[in-house]
Amino acid sequence: MNRQIKKLKIVPMGDRVLLRPERETEEKRIGSVRIVLPESVSKEKSDRGKVVAVGEGRFEDGKLVPMRVKVGDAVIFSKYGYDEVKLDGEELYLVKEDSILAVIK
Repeated sequence: MNRQIKKLKIVPMGDRVLLRPERETEEKRIGSVRIVLPESVSKEKSDRGKVVAVGEGRFEDGKLVPMRVKVGDAVIFSKYGYDEVKLDGEELYLVKEDSILAVIK
């Protein structure tokens, strides 16, 4: 019996956006030695990410207001306005569109 396993997919609802957080590394030099510290060593979480999926938008006065961000956009978001989601072992963030502070061009 040959079964194909479909990869799970998350589709945000309403005005929510699914983000892949940017993994930052910190580089320090001590003399001629270079030390690279991955983000996992740092206590701060990233406030930058890439849009993976977007919802359909929000309803206002009975009309659908479309999303202003799109898949692939690099964004800066509030560090305090997201929910963590794990998908296939990867940590993603689910945020409301109004928690996105800027699009990086």
